[in-house]
Amino acid sequence: MNMRTTLKLEQLPLFILFTLVYFEFYEGGWVLFASLFFAPDLAFLAILINKKVATIAYNAAHHKGLISLMMIIGYAISNELLILIGLIFMAHSCFDRMLGYGLKFFDSFDHTHLGWMGKSKHKNLEV
Repeated sequence: MNMRTTLKLEQLPLFILFTLVYFEFYEGGWVLFASLFFAPDLAFLAILINKKVATIAYNAAHHKGLISLMMIIGYAISNELLILIGLIFMAHSCFDRMLGYGLKFFDSFDHTHLGWMGKSKHKNLEV
């Protein structure tokens, strides 16, 4: 198994963990979860401004460090909604990583920290 596959597979238990924490410890419900699960992908609408802004917006909406910070702030100020949104966004980010969608580089939306994807995946060198 190559490293890219390992990086994708490690996201499955994290996806399950964040989803279980959301449903076990908080009362956000399925409607909120389903409504916000793909919300981070709306960051691509920033393409209407330009490609660089869209890349920054996408990466910010999918960055696990920023999402963790949102949950920490939510916990610190006792704001359950911030925690719930953070759990949903974290589950989404893990889901994306399982599918091979990583954080984007500025040169191409196909170029991610997990390697090349889509029409450009032939650029990946399998070891």
